[in-house]
Amino acid sequence: MWSEQALRVIADSGEALVTACVPGAETRWPALYAKAHSDGDRSVRREAFEALAAGEWELADGRWQETELLLWKPPATWFSINAFSTPTGLRKWYVNLEHPTCRRADGFDTFDLTADLVVDPDLSALTWKDEDEYAHVRRLGIITDTEHQAVDVARTRAARRVATGDGTGELR
Repeated sequence: MWSEQALRVIADSGEALVTACVPGAETRWPALYAKAHSDGDRSVRREAFEALAAGEWELADGRWQETELLLWKPPATWFSINAFSTPTGLRKWYVNLEHPTCRRADGFDTFDLTADLVVDPDLSALTWKDEDEYAHVRRLGIITDTEHQAVDVARTRAARRVATGDGTGELR
């Protein structure tokens, strides 16, 4: 397990799994991620990916902070759409590239593929994030060629969805 997050299921249908996370919710994530966050040093995240590639990492307990998260994950897609909000309103939309959801008796699994799309609340601008980390995990072999192809398709679909402002478009 690379990370774990306490989420509340809001809806679970054939259309999507919708979950929420509030500040203070329990999390467990790689200790090196926690260190990068507490020190404000993103370069430590590279070490976390190297530990993942080697199959040796430690998890640290944590708490979700600052924002409320609403996560929308259609079945079989290689991304989720996340809304990050504060008491003053929507902070940003966030498209997280990840494995399709795999359901388990005690929850569900997915795997974050590092590259993300950050979108302004009004959908007026989008920025690809963590491209350097994505390239690094590709070099380490964490993301296979097959996964990379799925990520390319997901990127195109997610960007098209944002560009058209289409909240009902085809995601698969």
